[in-house]
Amino acid sequence: MKKYLTHVLSTVKKESPVLYSIVLAHLIFVMVAIVGLLIDNRVLMGVNVWIKPLKFLISGAIYILTFGYFMSLYPFSKRKKSILNNIVSWTLLIEIGIIVAQGIRGVKSHYNQSSLLDGLLFAAMGIFVAINVLIMIFFIFETTRLKLKVEKSIQWAILMGWIIIVAGSWVGGQMISQLAHNVGVADGGEGLPLVNWSTIAGDLRVAHFFGLHGLQIIPLFAFILSKKWKTTDRNKIIVVTVFGLLYALWIAFTFYQAKQGLPFIRL
Repeated sequence: MKKYLTHVLSTVKKESPVLYSIVLAHLIFVMVAIVGLLIDNRVLMGVNVWIKPLKFLISGAIYILTFGYFMSLYPFSKRKKSILNNIVSWTLLIEIGIIVAQGIRGVKSHYNQSSLLDGLLFAAMGIFVAINVLIMIFFIFETTRLKLKVEKSIQWAILMGWIIIVAGSWVGGQMISQLAHNVGVADGGEGLPLVNWSTIAGDLRVAHFFGLHGLQIIPLFAFILSKKWKTTDRNKIIVVTVFGLLYALWIAFTFYQAKQGLPFIRL
């Protein structure tokens, strides 16, 4: 796994130095958030104000790094890759910058309509997310029509990953539509460590989390399968498809569970 991660990092650094630098910036701010968590005792909705920036910084770094590596697999022109890499990395950097800034201020970043500034920042975040969802949809179509520089089973896994991350983004849209992530109770209250998923009511962030990270989990499964199991492409594709469908069913279950007002784990 360490060898694979090193390969991913070196590939992204070579293909897009700007994107690589933005990933590093995320990781630097992860350290800042950890320090903030240790020395700042302010609480927002029952949790330390630095928890949310920390989560989004880690998640953002993972997605941008994944995007940068996958981009190297597509037969796009250098100019096209540069445009897409810059759009994704800069829009997400600004979005997460807003989340960090709001955390420093000690106010909510999402669903915050308490002032003109807060409302505008939340609206800006929504625009940046919408841009990235459109790019995800673009990659669904491109993955179906192009030949990537990987085995067929891995390309199929990447396609499933793009489809599932769009579904995960749709769950995010459900949260925006109700201006809350909890179902059955107001946001906040008792939750699991770090992720703070509610332990007393439904929480749409569970399905959202698994949806967003299907882009890493399903292709990683296909990659490990290709290394460990020497068989035909057809057999690998069948196994990857079964895994992907089970993963999608898991997301559907966690979404249904949340909509019924049931916690992911009750403590």
